[in-house]
Amino acid sequence: LKGYFLISFVGIVFMIGGDFVRKLAMITAKSNFTHLVRYHRVDEHVLVTGGIYAWCRHPAYVGWFFWSIGTQMTLCNPICFVGYAYASWKFFKERIFEEEILLLQFFEQEYVKYQKKVGTGLPFIKGCILDDFAKDK
Repeated sequence: LKGYFLISFVGIVFMIGGDFVRKLAMITAKSNFTHLVRYHRVDEHVLVTGGIYAWCRHPAYVGWFFWSIGTQMTLCNPICFVGYAYASWKFFKERIFEEEILLLQFFEQEYVKYQKKVGTGLPFIKGCILDDFAKDK
């Protein structure tokens, strides 16, 4: 039973930490945060690189990812833990790639510099890195 308690406790920490990170990302980004990907830049849209965005490029996604797997750890549900981790990771890998194509169009070299300094925050997800598309590295 001690093992289950520890797993549940870690899950609760992931849930609380993930929720905190997500909310902090929303507060930091202010009006620049939306739940939907913006396909057109609005005049007021600025690149947020301070606060939690200095630690990872996509903190709201990081927060949601850890919150979601934390729910399954709390319930000691190993099958759903693996399923949630995979589904969330796959979703965010595709979403971040799509979003970063747009951010590169909106902010150009400013976003390239930001990418070089700060990772996505999610394991094994690089995003859309222009150097990966260069013919000569």
